Amino acid sequence: MPQFRPIRRSSPGRLARQHWGTGQAIQQADTADRPRAVDVVTGETAAVEWVAEPLGLDVGSLVVFRSRRFLVEDRPVQLATSYLPVDLARRTPIMHTDAGPGGIYARLAESGYAPVTFTEYLRARMPVPEETDRLDLPEGTPVVEITRHAFDDSHRCVEVNRMVLDGSAYLLDYTFSA
Repeated sequence: MPQFRPIRRSSPGRLARQHWGTGQAIQQADTADRPRAVDVVTGETAAVEWVAEPLGLDVGSLVVFRSRRFLVEDRPVQLATSYLPVDLARRTPIMHTDAGPGGIYARLAESGYAPVTFTEYLRARMPVPEETDRLDLPEGTPVVEITRHAFDDSHRCVEVNRMVLDGSAYLLDYTFSA
């Protein structure tokens, strides 16, 4: 069996509008033509503090969520859940399992709330049991947790996304100007 080639997650370029604005999935920037699949669940839930605060909502307010489990070459590699204000996402394709070309950022742009800046917070940690199960992680494999805040041109946070990456499946690449 061939060894799994790490996924190169290049930032900040992977979030460039030239990708999602032309209908590409963000995952396409990471995996190119490698076979991939995604399981998606959508709905509404009560916002916990780390979701409510950046979105400018009260704890317990309803938010739309999109929970995804990404597989590359049949290997589970990432769990991600996006949380969006209901006034931006309810009754839109964002709530469909297939949000359409360019994903939720393209849908936000169509509504006048295109993300223009992103902030990501990263930390390495050991997985909780549910993450170990859903990512099919061997014992002792750490995860990288990334929480991203997406802001529109008025500095409104339009999405909070918590991602959990199999630490052995990714190479995180950050390239930026001095």
